[in-house]
Amino acid sequence: AGAKEETFNVLDLAEYTKSRPWWRKVFGPSSGSSAEKYNVATQLLIGGVTGWCTGFVFQKVGKLAATAVGGGFFLLQIANHTGYIKVDWNLVQRDMNKAKQQLKFHSSGNKMPPEVKSRVDEVIIFLKKNVILTGGFAGGFLLGMAS
Repeated sequence: AGAKEETFNVLDLAEYTKSRPWWRKVFGPSSGSSAEKYNVATQLLIGGVTGWCTGFVFQKVGKLAATAVGGGFFLLQIANHTGYIKVDWNLVQRDMNKAKQQLKFHSSGNKMPPEVKSRVDEVIIFLKKNVILTGGFAGGFLLGMAS
């Protein structure tokens, strides 16, 4: 009988992945807001899950940091009390006064450097474009901190 010849196109995956980075597949080709790409439920789910994970990690790291700082102060107090270290309180007071003066000087102008202002503007624009995602993240973050 008549055998049909079928032709197949061969796709070289190595070449394909070189021309298309993984982040384009994950995040899509457009760099618009998430409201343009995903529906409300998806945005809330993505924001909530990432927020919960972030809050959970912050909680664990925060406890570890608080334990380390508190333990460090405790050990320093023991070392001071037993005489292993001696604190020059006059030097501490002088440095604290100098730091207070610098804080008063810098806070009197109320001007942000242009680099910081541009970053703050970028964050505000992102938050305005992705309100639902941001709300989901905030809720998830609070749940993660509470768990």
